[in-house]
Formats: sequence, C-alpha cells, structure tokens
Amino acid sequence: MKAVLQRVSKAGIVIDGVPGGKIGQGLVVLLGVMQGDTRVQADILAEKAAGLRIFTDEQDKMNRSVNDVNGGLLIVSNFTLGADCKKGRRPSFDRSAPPSEAEPLYDYFVERMRELCGGPVETGRFGADMEVSLVNDGPVTILLDTDFLTKR
Repeated sequence: MKAVLQRVSKAGIVIDGVPGGKIGQGLVVLLGVMQGDTRVQADILAEKAAGLRIFTDEQDKMNRSVNDVNGGLLIVSNFTLGADCKKGRRPSFDRSAPPSEAEPLYDYFVERMRELCGGPVETGRFGADMEVSLVNDGPVTILLDTDFLTKR
C-alpha cells in the first residue's frame, strides 16, 4: 500500500463535477492499494499516517501529528500510485490491485483513520473522476510505502 501525504492549510474535492468535502488544516492522503495488500498493510499505514509528526509546534519544529492539531483528513483513492514507468512512455498499472480488492481496503483504511483521528474525515469516491484542490503547507509532502515500513 502506498500513500502520498500532503500537509495542507486547506483542501477540497470535486467528484464527477459535484463539489464534495472540504477540510482546513490537515492532511490530504492519496492512497494506492497494491496487489497483495491486506488489512495488515492498511493498519500499519493508518497508524503511521495518524501519528506522523509533521505539523509544527511553538518552536516551529515538526513535533505534532494531525491529531495533535485536530486537523482534518481528505482521503482519495489513487491507483496511479502503482505506476510502473520502467519500460516505454506509457505507465503500466499492473501492480495496482483490481477494484474488487482495492475498494474494500480503501474503505477499511478510511474507517481506521476515522478511529485513529479526532478531526473531520472527508473522502473522494472510489473509481470516480475527481478534482482535488489543495494548498500544500510548507510544502510538506511525504511518501509512505508499506513495502518499506514492513517486511512482507
């Protein structure tokens, strides 16, 4: 499982042309479910994302988590995180889990983040055409990959 976390001052989403949820300070999480991922990877990733200290404290040091700042979350499924660009110019997405496997794990990850985080949680809609707008604060962008957080 892969996630791109962006610390934001605000973010919002439009789903199939219809305005969706918005958050203020918090995290935008682009989530990619890879083939072979299970709830184990979702749990590990959710706990890491919820506890990652990437928000600044009074001394301007990254010492606070999204929970510590009561930040919001905007979680968006993103199969393109499984892109393989080794050959040619057209990415292959063979590493991404098929929708029948990915959607339940995406939903599970969202529920885990709701359990772990106290702020508002907004989402995209799995498989929909979405436009994400955000103001990256810092900028701070972190890539998490369970292949590097655990041993399978």
